[in-house]
Amino acid sequence: MKKGTKLYSVFRGKCPRCHEGDMFETRNPYILTKTMAMHDECPVCGESFNPEPGFYFGAMYVSYGLGVAQFVATWVALIVLGVDSHPAVVFAWVLFIVLALAPLSFRLSRKIWINAFVKYEANPEKKMINKKI
Repeated sequence: MKKGTKLYSVFRGKCPRCHEGDMFETRNPYILTKTMAMHDECPVCGESFNPEPGFYFGAMYVSYGLGVAQFVATWVALIVLGVDSHPAVVFAWVLFIVLALAPLSFRLSRKIWINAFVKYEANPEKKMINKKI
């Protein structure tokens, strides 16, 4: 992926503005105590990762779409592989896949959502943020 594209930022977990700073505190989403831990702002350019209260409520819609895609992909894979099509078996497999991919889906939905609203800048200036002492 080429730096400067939305896909670069989404799949690498980089700041949507500068594509250099990491959005999440850890790169591994399966460290469950740190799955949701995001930086408040980009350590490189100062872009806020929480631009307003409730900003990521919209990411729930993205997450829903990802969940539907996971369900359909699992169902098609079960049909292609010839796994027993009993509803309980299909439900068990879908539940397993969705739970196994939940940390990835959570992070991916947030990265997609913020990239829809923040424009990439090749050489951004560091934002001056007024912090109260």
